[in-house]
Amino acid sequence: MPEPHLRAGDADRAAVVTRLDESLADGRLGLAEYEERSARAHAAVTYGDLAALTADLPRPSRPEPRPVARAVYGGAWHGAWGHGTWGHGGPGADLRAAWTSWLVTGVLVVGIWLVSMLGTGDLQYPWPVWVVGPWGVVLLARTIGERRRAGLRS
Repeated sequence: MPEPHLRAGDADRAAVVTRLDESLADGRLGLAEYEERSARAHAAVTYGDLAALTADLPRPSRPEPRPVARAVYGGAWHGAWGHGTWGHGGPGADLRAAWTSWLVTGVLVVGIWLVSMLGTGDLQYPWPVWVVGPWGVVLLARTIGERRRAGLRS
């Protein structure tokens, strides 16, 4: 840990609580002691306050978890469901995944429709159009919008 007099942040407090969680799970801390140390960790102001809570615990054998990096595109953070983060492949990877889902679903529902038509011997209403049609229109609009934004950025 950095110098004991420096102020700790939320991520630092969370890392200490995670270490206390592991120590509780390993049987190194009792429940009462864990609760007391966790409360002190959440109230800690400096690195020294946090270090005192884990000083008598052995160092973890696995590396401590690091904060998850947030994807930034166009200057704004987009969470796990935002642009370009689904496949961790940068901008456009989420569109590829969305189009793949649309295609797989389309093949599946058209297949079900065809099997039900063959099973009954009647020409049935083409209901799959209501599954894949609106979804495809929304994806197409989103794809065009993404391409226009990408063109404006470059």
